[in-house]
Amino acid sequence: MRLARIVGTVVATRKNPKLEGAKLLLALPVDQAGEPTGAAQLAIDAVGAGIGDLVLLVLEGRAAGSALGRRAAPVDAAIVGIVDPPGAAD
Repeated sequence: MRLARIVGTVVATRKNPKLEGAKLLLALPVDQAGEPTGAAQLAIDAVGAGIGDLVLLVLEGRAAGSALGRRAAPVDAAIVGIVDPPGAAD
């Protein structure tokens, strides 16, 4: 699992049938300080994340597909959690 910041949305006019109804987002991997550590990548949203959110990103295909409840879906990355900013639970 990695930390990432959501930096954009993706609209696809054609998708694999197993991905119908899934939201596609661009996730930029970041370190613990929030600094980018790589290029943005396409990820399937399983938790309702939005632009600017800090999220947990699963990069393994089988784990990513399982997170969506779509085991046979062609998924390389899935957003499985939204990280609350410090003090948000107060």
